[in-house]
Amino acid sequence: MDRIRLRAFAKVNYALEVRGVRPDGYHEISTVMQSISLADEVEIEHAERGFELVVGPEGVEVGPPEENTVYKAWAWMSERVGEELPVRVRLNKKIPAGAGLGGGSADAAAALVGFNKLFRLGLSDAELRKGGLLVGADVPFCIGGGTALGEGIGEILSSLPAPPQHHLVVVKPAAGAETARIYGAYDERPGGSNPSVAPVIKALRAGDVGALARSLGNDLAPVTEGLVPEVRALEEQLPRAGALGAAMSGTGTAVYGIFASEVEARAATDGLRAPFVAVYEPVPHGVTTL
Repeated sequence: MDRIRLRAFAKVNYALEVRGVRPDGYHEISTVMQSISLADEVEIEHAERGFELVVGPEGVEVGPPEENTVYKAWAWMSERVGEELPVRVRLNKKIPAGAGLGGGSADAAAALVGFNKLFRLGLSDAELRKGGLLVGADVPFCIGGGTALGEGIGEILSSLPAPPQHHLVVVKPAAGAETARIYGAYDERPGGSNPSVAPVIKALRAGDVGALARSLGNDLAPVTEGLVPEVRALEEQLPRAGALGAAMSGTGTAVYGIFASEVEARAATDGLRAPFVAVYEPVPHGVTTL
């Protein structure tokens, strides 16, 4: 095998509760995550030496190469096997950055899966998740994907029933949000967590899309809304456009609405004005090979 191509799927948070701050400064959370059909494409091929990353489309911003999650995944994998893996990685970005959709984590997950297969390293999913956690808290989920409860900092995963069939309209305003800034602002805000995890899990187990949509919640939304007012506007606009329920994903700034059918979801996009508006559906995986 000279090269491998993969899809790295985005996620949304059906529910997100902040439970407190740990001694190491990380936040304890409880969250229900769902992979969706929005995906980056990752191509990995053998190179003569070292690591090379090519990112498209032209003009997309992914930050300094040494801070990219794919590079961090490569650095961990090289250390794990005891030698630098000579690779060239082409990353075709479709998941918007600064959205709370897990784009960087998805890319790292696909890179770990791809390196493991391309070089026939034989690492288990558990080993890949362990390495992924060193790259980012959402990477372990993105390796397997599907529907899961995430606890701890999001890395303690428990599988949940797949959601009832529905479509999501995902909308992202121009402004993004930095995770550290959002959590910092949350810590300074009075008030506690609003329960959403238990109702969402109950709706998933019942297979009730209406109950799922009514149960959506995100403790970080009020903080992000204060920094990016468009988030609140979108949360209010999506139900007016026909969504059964709407919520912000992760630390934002993407907002999604749940629709019972694809026809209703696509009709709703006509009235939404934002740089990123598209229709997706839940998927049962985090990484697939093309």
